[in-house]
Amino acid sequence: MNSRHDQSENTTTEASDLSAARNGQGRSVIRLILVVFAIVVVGLYTNTIGTIAVVAALVAMIMIHELGHFITAKMSGMKVTEYFLGFGPKLWSIRKGETEYGVKAIPAGGYVRIIGMNSLETVDPQDEPRTYRQGKFYQRVIVTSAGSVMHFVMAFLLLWSLFSFIGIPNNSKVEIAAVSKFDNSVAPAAKAGLQPGDIIDSANGKKITSSSQLAQIISHSVGKEVTLVVTRNGTTATKHVVPANANNVTVSGQPIVPKSSKPTGIIGVELVSPIQKMNPISAIGASATNMWSYSLKTIGALVSHFSPHGISSYVHQLQNPSTQINSPGASSRFESPVGIVRLASQAVRSGIGSVISLLFSINIFVGIFNLIPLLPLDGGHIAIAIYERIRSTKQKRYQVDIMKLMPVTYFVLTVIILLGVTALYLDITHPLSNPFG
Repeated sequence: MNSRHDQSENTTTEASDLSAARNGQGRSVIRLILVVFAIVVVGLYTNTIGTIAVVAALVAMIMIHELGHFITAKMSGMKVTEYFLGFGPKLWSIRKGETEYGVKAIPAGGYVRIIGMNSLETVDPQDEPRTYRQGKFYQRVIVTSAGSVMHFVMAFLLLWSLFSFIGIPNNSKVEIAAVSKFDNSVAPAAKAGLQPGDIIDSANGKKITSSSQLAQIISHSVGKEVTLVVTRNGTTATKHVVPANANNVTVSGQPIVPKSSKPTGIIGVELVSPIQKMNPISAIGASATNMWSYSLKTIGALVSHFSPHGISSYVHQLQNPSTQINSPGASSRFESPVGIVRLASQAVRSGIGSVISLLFSINIFVGIFNLIPLLPLDGGHIAIAIYERIRSTKQKRYQVDIMKLMPVTYFVLTVIILLGVTALYLDITHPLSNPFG
């Protein structure tokens, strides 16, 4: 009887625990839904939903980075106990097998917990064969480099999409974006039948490859006919335009140029570089080439930033931010989350092309920065794996004493924190000008 009674009590307790777990999970799901709903409502109310969408894309990029570690660790047989978005208190989580998946309150990053990442971590002896530290050399390199690889894959896909479906400005061509309306006369461009969307191929027989080149020809041709060859909807046409004297032109009551004794020709057009798409097949090669070029520039910028001259310049910028804000070096500084959100907002206002360009550049930077061969960055783990491989023999596997590396790790962490704090200070007090406008 007692045995049956105990069994009944155990069954009741298990059922109660299961019910409590389900209720707790239900409450966490509700909390998560409420948080997401509140963010969307705030975005709609403040007309910042586009910026929030870009920030959400950045968060997704972080989780895709962690997904790279997660997938390769699982494929290598390593035990992954957590895969979380954010830090701090849990908003929602669910356990599937040996891994807990969830969302935490502060979406400032994400993480994957693989057991036994170093020699200091205490692990259940039964799990020791499945630790990261017991993995084969190639497995450890693949797992630790997978995050950066995911960033490079995302960067390539973003750039390929931009070239194939959105298009980029062709700086070797000139397009009419708008035709002006003069106050007391019809603009010469309108008289000549020029329209927005026309691409100007030549002027007076000279091939036009830049707006400044066309402006120079027009400015020196006051009262003289200029022959323009334009392409409109794939068809070539010849237009004859006679530039007016800009000194005599006003738009909405305002003079076009300051009064001067020297006549300057004007036809009343706004010029831009036309947006052109690429064949998706051709875009593959162009994306790879541009990605490689941008990566080299990013590496060069990082090396320069941490060089003695770069450090000195950054300190000077912190001491004199108002005089450095528009200097060439200022544009290469690190951005804090505040600066990134501001850039996201500016990119949204400039269009989808600017948004994709921003996400591309961030992916390249994070992918490269993460490969710096210092702990706690992924590159530090790769460097350790390579060093252990070199020091190991067939008879004995060498393992780095992680305690000896802790001073360097703490130094790197301090530098990263200092960069974050100083970047936040500059982004709040002296934000960079809009790079997209």
